[in-house]
Amino acid sequence: MFDFIPVEQYFPVYINTFFCLVLFTLLHTRVLVMEDSKNIMFINIAGYLLMTFVILYMGQRQVSGRYFGDMRTYTRYFDYYSTGGEVISDTDVLFHMYMKTLSYFVSSRMFFTVTAAIYVLPLYRISKVLFKEYWYYAFLMFVVSFSFYTYGTNGIRNGAATSLFLLGVSYHRNKALMILCFFCSISFHKTMSLPIMAFTATHFYNNPKVYLKGWLACIPLSLALGGLWVSIFSSLGFDDRLSGYLTTEAEEGTFASTGFRWDFLFHSAFAVFAGWYAIYKKDFKDKFYYQLLNTYLICNGFWILVIKANYSNRFAYLSWFMMGLVVIYPFLKQQFFKDNHFMIGKIVLIYFMFTYAMYYLYSG
Repeated sequence: MFDFIPVEQYFPVYINTFFCLVLFTLLHTRVLVMEDSKNIMFINIAGYLLMTFVILYMGQRQVSGRYFGDMRTYTRYFDYYSTGGEVISDTDVLFHMYMKTLSYFVSSRMFFTVTAAIYVLPLYRISKVLFKEYWYYAFLMFVVSFSFYTYGTNGIRNGAATSLFLLGVSYHRNKALMILCFFCSISFHKTMSLPIMAFTATHFYNNPKVYLKGWLACIPLSLALGGLWVSIFSSLGFDDRLSGYLTTEAEEGTFASTGFRWDFLFHSAFAVFAGWYAIYKKDFKDKFYYQLLNTYLICNGFWILVIKANYSNRFAYLSWFMMGLVVIYPFLKQQFFKDNHFMIGKIVLIYFMFTYAMYYLYSG
């Protein structure tokens, strides 16, 4: 469908398309009040078109290991299963069974399209459940997030697993469905044990002020004792893949820079600042938001402790996937400013500009 776009230009086209959309959204927030019927019509039409575009653009891409990372590996798995091969993984079994099942009915390109839908549709679901007719703003925050594209075209199994987790969170009032979604999430990718445990912990203790202080404490603890935390967490053995990300040497040419990543910490702080501002400055009270924020703080704090490890960016995504929701939630639930709609537009723009700047910084 999008074969006319050279693979080397696939992400530049994607990110510049979103640049235009974010600016157009900002214009709408400036000239229309949020409750205006024209605005509601625009955000719903734009939202469904955006959702369709993202699924098809990610799912219908050409196969390329150079530009889409693990895509070629998944293609080999799919081709193997399509010839009747047995499931060859004893971890993340559900994903391999899903791949094997689809291989009997669809092409590899359709497999990637269905997987893209699994990645994207839960984001629509949780945005719609939480924000009703204003779901577009939260959904847009998801798809302009740093690493969203990467985990839709490269680490697709991890990306799908995070979305299944969010699907479970959207059923937080129905514990049976929530647990089922969590089971599917962890069966797609074992690393989801961390956010699942973190979200579960918030059911027993949910004081955001304590978690905020804990997150701040992780910074000096990592600076002073970074190597110690890597050793401790890699020796716990609660998940072989998590431990492997901590101890594996970075391959030449991979985006796995070591050292204390101040740029990534700055990015992570967007959600922390939003939570602090809403709770401390605006006295925002919402038990479910506290759970979302605290889950983020636990997972991101864990990443900060091991930030100096190779592939620590894999840990970062275990919190980053929900950052857009954590940032925008209070502003969609409560009016903090006289022109709250325009403020939402500016938040989306500022949030997206980190993604935009990081792309041109590291690619240029």
